[in-house]
Amino acid sequence: MSATSRPAGVSWWPRVWSALDFLAGYRVEREDIEEFAAALHRPVRDLEPLLGLAFEGEVRAVPEGHAVFAGEPLLEVTAQLPQAQLVETYLLNQVCHQTAVASKAARCVLAAGQRSVVDFSLRRTHGPWAGHQAARLGALVGFAGTSDVAAATALGIPASGTMAHSYIEAFADEERAFRAFARTHPGPVTFLVDTYDTEEGVRTAARVLTDLRRGPGCAIRLDSGDLGTLARRARAVLDGAGLTDVRIVASGGLDEYAVARLVRASAPIDVYAVGTRVGVAADAPYLDAAYKLVEYEGRPVMKLSSAKVTAPGRKQVFRRTGRPDVISLVGEDPPDSARPLLRTVMRGGRRAGQPDRWQSARERFRADLATLPASARRIYDPEPVTPARSRALEELTARVRADIEARLRPEHRAMPADPTAFRTPALSERTR
Repeated sequence: MSATSRPAGVSWWPRVWSALDFLAGYRVEREDIEEFAAALHRPVRDLEPLLGLAFEGEVRAVPEGHAVFAGEPLLEVTAQLPQAQLVETYLLNQVCHQTAVASKAARCVLAAGQRSVVDFSLRRTHGPWAGHQAARLGALVGFAGTSDVAAATALGIPASGTMAHSYIEAFADEERAFRAFARTHPGPVTFLVDTYDTEEGVRTAARVLTDLRRGPGCAIRLDSGDLGTLARRARAVLDGAGLTDVRIVASGGLDEYAVARLVRASAPIDVYAVGTRVGVAADAPYLDAAYKLVEYEGRPVMKLSSAKVTAPGRKQVFRRTGRPDVISLVGEDPPDSARPLLRTVMRGGRRAGQPDRWQSARERFRADLATLPASARRIYDPEPVTPARSRALEELTARVRADIEARLRPEHRAMPADPTAFRTPALSERTR
């Protein structure tokens, strides 16, 4: 499986363990056969050869948290053809969705610079599970917390949130709401100040925090309006009240572009809470990836369709500091000072090793981010990083292409005399 393109030029590889969980538990049962047969309007006996089929193959993948580039193999499945083919849809679903969200979140971290970013996406993601994934992916690329308490608890991610507008509206006035909230929250509090009049809300919050002697660690949250202008006015009010340690949190339709504009304008915002546009990767909601056969019974194969050409053979990606990656064939010697990215994560249908903690993936993210060219880190018009190909891979690609094109010439198109030439491979035949 490889990414064929990415609008932002670089993608960030998410966890593959959800895909491995699926593969480890994959088995075709009797009820599956009956449902397949009904959906396909076929007799059950036609599909009985699939009964009991389980995934028994090998998987190699790039460890999560790494930067990956268009054309690089991200995940390789070696299995019998029916096994490898039947799991295609689920694998692409998991990889494409999570890579798109992780990449969008990473760009928000880039845009924010030294300022914190937190995840507020759960309400608008495409289902609760997608929201939990977004929370983890955000932590993986450097988010400081998430409003998804279930994900925070399950994964050990800091929980981060404020209060609802409905909470404030349930009180007779804003000040009573703030005081009641502070009484029931002995630690640092964050007041939502834009329910009625934002500037008045800031003054009220400052008064309550001063009266209660609650400053360090506390914050106010701006959720609407001209966030840059409001943040400057809020900072002036807070500083004037001696609350220089009170932070300003901004939210409301933010993504990397909005964050970059606010940072460039020197808006005094300490924390950016990103939600809808990040949780659904609004401007690039999919990864254009392909899951294609590259080797069958030891024979390298490739696809030649226009704009969807694939490279044949099993591959390895070598990462070099300060230079483009090299895509090579398995078994080739690595370039000087290069390290291989693809690692075995499943053998014989069983996981090889334990899943990474998100903290380990974050370390890989930070290391790769530090080595990316400045042109690739740009928020606007980033320059794609193009990996190189080894000479052996280029030669194999040219040879396989020539063989295929030779077979497509008119003199090679006659129907074979032996009808078994078109037979379907038996389930016991192995493919790569």
